[in-house]
Formats: sequence, C-alpha cells, structure tokens
Amino acid sequence: MTVKVNERDDAHMSHEAIAAGIRIWDVHQQDLLVGMFHSETEANRYKAELEYQEMTRSRETAES
Repeated sequence: MTVKVNERDDAHMSHEAIAAGIRIWDVHQQDLLVGMFHSETEANRYKAELEYQEMTRSRETAES
C-alpha cells in the first residue's frame, strides 16, 4: 500500500483560499484522495493510522 501526503498546489486551490493564505495537505492512498487537512501534522497522523491499519490487516491475514 502506498500512502502519500502532499501539500496542495495553487493550481488546485480556489483564488479565495490562496488569497486567505489557506494551505491544504492531501492524503492519497494508492493514488486515491482519502483525506484533506489544514495541518501537515494531522495529515501525517492520518497517514500513519492508514499504514498501521494495513499492517494489522496483513498480520491477521498471515496468521489465518
């Protein structure tokens, strides 16, 4: 599984958001957008949670 956190670039933000100085971090899992956060820290926490859940599922499958 691939989970990535990227800061949204200005081309994908509204003019209003850019003018207000709003930053958004996107979380993608296997190239699908699964979360948007105003804090890079929160985005990275979500990424870690997704990776933990995947690891747990993999272990459960291996033990079956």
